[in-house]
Formats: sequence, structure tokens, C-alpha cells
Amino acid sequence: MAPKDTSIIAAGTVIRGRIQSDGDLEIHGHVEGTVEVAGHLVVGPDGMVKSDLAAQSVVVAGAVSGNLRGSERVVLEDGARVVGDVSAPSIGIRPGAKLRGRVATGEAPAAEARPARSPAAAVASKSTARQAPVVAPPPRVAAKVSAPPVTKPAATPPAVRAEAAPKRAPEPVVPALQKRTKKAQKRRAR
Repeated sequence: MAPKDTSIIAAGTVIRGRIQSDGDLEIHGHVEGTVEVAGHLVVGPDGMVKSDLAAQSVVVAGAVSGNLRGSERVVLEDGARVVGDVSAPSIGIRPGAKLRGRVATGEAPAAEARPARSPAAAVASKSTARQAPVVAPPPRVAAKVSAPPVTKPAATPPAVRAEAAPKRAPEPVVPALQKRTKKAQKRRAR
């Protein structure tokens, strides 16, 4: 079996569009668009990706805004910043990695094996797809429910109420400090 080739998107490079590779891929630049890799995918510390990523194994040390899907594993390294859902049979999140999204482990169903479409493609497919018939929910049947009459509790005598209430400790008495008058100062001076 021949070794897989590794493609590198260097720092300072900006790519907009779909990327598909049969080998491995390292992203150190800026990518906007879906990325599908048959081998290993690495997003370097300076890499920024705004799209969904799908690969055999995904290792992220940079920033990703999109869903991550690995057929074997996904690892978020220290310093990784991910906004999106992560799914793979094995997921590793190192201390210092930040993730805002859902995490799903285990085998992905065949329906989820495809990457999510872009919003523009979703809108285009909705306009061309046949609309499913809308089925109205069954009508609700209103039933009369009679509640039992509300009765007021019997009044308790004041003596019983006072004893039932928990006793509180008296508040401490603090003497008020008054300004001494001239007369009091003279008396004190004698």
C-alpha cells in the first residue's frame, strides 16, 4: 500500500470553495467551504476554517466554525476553538480546548455520513423538491371538567396561631449614642 500524500494549505493562504482529498491535509491558512478528506485532517494553531470538516481522523489546534465528523476519531488540542457539533467513535478534548456545540460518540448512521449542505444549497433544494402534503392535527375535543368546590380552612383562634408560630429571639438592644449637651459636659468635667 503506497503512503498517502499530504497536502498543506500554508499560513497566509485563503481558499473559498469545496476541498476534497484522497490523502492527508494540513490547514494552516484560512478555508471557507466544505472539506472532505479520506485520510487525516489537521487544522494547525494558525488555521481558521469556516465550514464542515469530514475525515478519517480530525485533529484541531486552531479555530473551526462548523461541524466536525471523523470516521475514526476527533481530537481537540490545547488552544483549539470550535463552534459546531463534533461526532466520531472516539473524541478527545484536551485541557485548554474550547467547544461550543454538541458531542456525539459512536457510529454515525448512513444518513448522517454526508456532510451538511451549505445554506444556499439547502434553499435551492427546498425550492425544487416536492413539498410533502401538510396533514392537519386531529381536532381537540373539549371536555368539561368540574373541579371540586374550594373551601376555606376554618379560622383558628388567635391563641392557637400564636403558639404555632415559631418564636424568634428578641432583637438586641443597642443604646443610642447621643451628642452630649454643654450642661452634661460640665457635669462630667466636675
